[in-house]
Amino acid sequence: MKILRKLLLPVVPIYWVVTWLRNKCYDIGIFSSTSYNFPLISVGNLSVGGTGKSPMIMYLVNAISTSYKVAALSRGYGRKQSGFILSDVSSTADQIGDETLQLKRNFPETTVAVDADRRNGLAKIMQLSDTQVVLLDDAFQHRKVKAGLNILLTKYDALYVDDITLPTGDLREPRGGASRADIIVVTKCPLNLSDQAKETIKIKLCLQEHQQLFFSYISYDDAIKNTNEKVAIDRLKENSFLLVTGIANAKPLVDYLTKLNLNFEHKAFGDHHTFSEKELRELSEENRTILTTEKDYWRMEGKLQTDNLFYLPIKTKLFNEQAFNELVLKYIQETLS
Repeated sequence: MKILRKLLLPVVPIYWVVTWLRNKCYDIGIFSSTSYNFPLISVGNLSVGGTGKSPMIMYLVNAISTSYKVAALSRGYGRKQSGFILSDVSSTADQIGDETLQLKRNFPETTVAVDADRRNGLAKIMQLSDTQVVLLDDAFQHRKVKAGLNILLTKYDALYVDDITLPTGDLREPRGGASRADIIVVTKCPLNLSDQAKETIKIKLCLQEHQQLFFSYISYDDAIKNTNEKVAIDRLKENSFLLVTGIANAKPLVDYLTKLNLNFEHKAFGDHHTFSEKELRELSEENRTILTTEKDYWRMEGKLQTDNLFYLPIKTKLFNEQAFNELVLKYIQETLS
């Protein structure tokens, strides 16, 4: 696959020009963007997955919902149904997508909807609920909708400034698209990230005057969970277990479990992998604990004939959480006033 992507290098300039022209048409008004009179926050990236959008959406819901009625709108990637769907606690990953289901299960009182047509989805949400603030998941390239606050995520060990566009690189659009962001968050940082390292990254990103930079890291729970029980992660030290992942980048999780000196086998699948009946049957026959990510868990839950399926919850945490929250809440307050 890597060799094929390198062979496609001559296509990169074509992709770059096409996506640059598309953005330019929105910038100068040839293509129209719809603005809204309520707080609309977009979370996205320039890269194709793996930057931590879902944990960031959950972080924002947690931070905002204590003060405002918040809703989240996603495309519902990987779902088998189309159109607008307002989720409930009985929704499945096939209906609304794994990440959307993960959000709903964590925040059952929050309005969570899916629609590939974000304008239609926003209209339906405002009609059907008393929402004050809407979060748009993975909508940085969705220029038909103009968010009031754009949060751009970039991974610590794969900054967008070090990458090129598809198909050889991983960028969905040219690096200059980052100028649309109001807040840039460098995600999945090491816990011991120094002030000097932060400053080096800040210089490298060449921030514009209107942009604020933050750094976040992954916080792993000290327990593994499923719908029936929660047990200390130390229990995994008793026997070898199977780690199953269907995410863009499983390396941070693998590294974390390795540092805990746990004995496990890893089966890695592609991002948003749809497990076949054969794969589910083989996993059901496993005679050991199966550990997975939370979004993978919701794709397999109810389809796997075993009580040994668990997931390890994670959270996004920011090094300067108070300043970040104040910035987001200030935008909401000013928009609503």
